[in-house]
Amino acid sequence: MLKKIGWSVLAVVLLLAAGAFYFRQDIAEIRAVMAYADAFKPEKIDQKFRSLHVEYPSISIPAPEQTYDLPREHQAAPMPASFMYKGEPSSTADYIVDSHTTGLAIMHNGKLVHEYYDRGNTAETHAIQMSVSKSMASILVGVAMDEGYIDSVEDQVVKYVPELKGTAYDGVRLKDVLEMSSGVRWNEDYADLKSDIVQSVVAILLGSQDEFTKEVPREFEPGTFNRYSSIDTHVVGWVLRAATGKPYKDWFQEKLWSKIGAESSAKIMVDTVGEPVVFGGLNIRLRDMLRVGMVLASGGVNHKGERIVSEEWIKASVTPDDPRLMPGYKNPQSPSPLGYKYQWWLPMESDQGDFTAIGIHGQFIYVNPSRNVVIAKTSTFPAYQENKEMIKLKAIAMFQAIARHLDEVPNS
Repeated sequence: MLKKIGWSVLAVVLLLAAGAFYFRQDIAEIRAVMAYADAFKPEKIDQKFRSLHVEYPSISIPAPEQTYDLPREHQAAPMPASFMYKGEPSSTADYIVDSHTTGLAIMHNGKLVHEYYDRGNTAETHAIQMSVSKSMASILVGVAMDEGYIDSVEDQVVKYVPELKGTAYDGVRLKDVLEMSSGVRWNEDYADLKSDIVQSVVAILLGSQDEFTKEVPREFEPGTFNRYSSIDTHVVGWVLRAATGKPYKDWFQEKLWSKIGAESSAKIMVDTVGEPVVFGGLNIRLRDMLRVGMVLASGGVNHKGERIVSEEWIKASVTPDDPRLMPGYKNPQSPSPLGYKYQWWLPMESDQGDFTAIGIHGQFIYVNPSRNVVIAKTSTFPAYQENKEMIKLKAIAMFQAIARHLDEVPNS
């Protein structure tokens, strides 16, 4: 009898201990979500977007020993006074202020013709890039392709990452994750604290992105529907790690950061096991955003004429080749009016083959190779979820107007 009572007491103790564990886990998750939400409050977002890499675990990618000093050229009027958006003229100056621009810099013909900072940011600020980070991962995939580490974008991701066998990513090609067409069920609403993207942030703060990825369910047949899913970019980074045999941070430093003449280190946020947040954790200076854009504008070579990535990869990265990837409203295979390819966005109406990287709340690297224009913009627009199109489409309209202006109006 005493033995039975002893086992019963032990069972109760174990249940209470398990309950306490899960309670503590729930509390930790709630705290993580609330801390995340705090970063986007209007009264805090300016400061948070330049300090997230300090507040959360991050790694530092050192700048090269030799910085490429961007040549400068005085431009009397680097921007038009107004630009057209949805058939109506908009004030350029007003939009820059209204979209909570924290930094704006413009390169034309390899010269820095305009630089502007606001809302507490300076030239030394490391601003969070959000999903602009994804486009840099795309460049690094191109390098791995060029060097033979990855055979083909048609390869299934499980060829390189067998840990994903039996998950929603089993049967998904590298091409599919690059095109945000993996077919996984995903809610990218940052304002919904129960959404998949927010839960992935919890996984970053409290656990492993790799383990979180294994649990994501499938909704569509891979390669049939274009839906923005940040977790796809984590898989892109995982493939890079596995294919090259190098940590993402080392590949990033060796193949990109050490090649562009960066003026400062890059800070990349990491999860609890030290894996970089490839889909949005990069923090860099505004001028270094320009240096990355210049490589794309010059067809894949840096300021020294050294090839970073093949021109063929760049072209493939920004040339949609399927109806689900084409720009335009009422696309039954995509909810986005913008076009998409390998982690790069394509405008509704192309200006001589321009393309852009976009991060939530208004982060951009805009590239117009034909007009030899690169524009970097960081922003902290707090009502992003309610005004996505205004922030994205209107910014692109302004960038295109600036590119045309610089190309067509002689410098006085």
